[in-house]
Amino acid sequence: MTQTSWLLKHKLLVTAGLFSIAGVVFFVVRWQMGPQVDAQVLVRRDFVQTVVASGHVESPHRVDVGAQITSTVTSIPVNEGDTVKAQDVLIELAAGDLLATERQADIAVTQAQARLRQIQDLQAPLAEQALRQAKVNSQNAQTVMRRNQDLFRQGFIGEAALDDARKVLELADAQVITAQKQLETTLAQGSDYAIAAVAIRQAQAAVDGAHARSRFAVVRAPVDGVLIGRSVEVGDVVQPGKLLMTLSPKGQAQLVLAIDEKNLRLIRLGQKALVSADAYPQEKFEATVAYISPGVNAQTGSVEVKLTIDQAPLFLLQDMTVSVDIEVARRPATLVVPASSVRDAGSQSPWVVRIDRGRAVKAAVQTGLRSDGFVEILQGLEAGDTVLLGAPLVEMGAPVRTTMPPH
Repeated sequence: MTQTSWLLKHKLLVTAGLFSIAGVVFFVVRWQMGPQVDAQVLVRRDFVQTVVASGHVESPHRVDVGAQITSTVTSIPVNEGDTVKAQDVLIELAAGDLLATERQADIAVTQAQARLRQIQDLQAPLAEQALRQAKVNSQNAQTVMRRNQDLFRQGFIGEAALDDARKVLELADAQVITAQKQLETTLAQGSDYAIAAVAIRQAQAAVDGAHARSRFAVVRAPVDGVLIGRSVEVGDVVQPGKLLMTLSPKGQAQLVLAIDEKNLRLIRLGQKALVSADAYPQEKFEATVAYISPGVNAQTGSVEVKLTIDQAPLFLLQDMTVSVDIEVARRPATLVVPASSVRDAGSQSPWVVRIDRGRAVKAAVQTGLRSDGFVEILQGLEAGDTVLLGAPLVEMGAPVRTTMPPH
């Protein structure tokens, strides 16, 4: 073996030995410094706890539209989904019989009015004339009676002639009373006049009823809104009480949610929420908790909650599906850690792993709000402490090497 070969051989051995020693040193140092773990330095920040739920858009009430008479549908000028205004025509019904009844009622009013005019223009003048004639007859009978009394006293006529004169006077007086009564019945406070006036009012009431029934032949929208249901077609025979259309009134819509009963303790009236429709997930709008059902659905374990929309966007439609984040609590400048970093979170003694001078240390904590994968720390940690992220297996008191995740 030449000197050059010997030197080359030993140089390779020396190099290999140095690499082996370096590797041993690396692993020894790595072991002494501990495993590499992700950690986070705690800082104070605002923290909001929310309850997330899904629901749908619903009007505060819906108006069921039906007919008030039995008839045949002749026209439907609107379609499902149309926006209508109050008094817009929704359904037209056949109205031939109603119009005939209306004309008959008008004729009855005319007849009753004619009867009253007959009393005023004919009966009353005739009764007045008859009263004047009866009074004249009575005066004549009184004159005859006085003359016969004088003749009787003078002996020119007998008792029978005087009795006849007395009977004529009594009859004339009775005729005056009768004529007076007949005249009174034709005056404004009289019975004939009152009967005729009542007949006019009755006939007018019949006209009003006929007109009202004729109006029933046209079904109109009671309020502004959107037609969301229709169960009638041209040619159908409809009856009172049958549902023909459903109208969603224009106005403040509501969001109806089913909240898990475990979150019921967190929900309060007046809480604000951020909402997005599933069809427009980028468009956010605000709502307010307005109603919490007093009962729990035993089958689903949920509670119905309703929210009013502060300012409804134009794209919001009846029965749209929405996602809602209800803000149930807010903490300014508080300490927050990822929920995965809290060990035994459901027990009475939760804890986290705090990094103290390069070593893992168990730190008991008191937790507060929880939301969106984070937990508020009330006690046990301070701002500036470094906390192990997640739940890697590390020995308490063992050295660890930390890496900070990017912000």
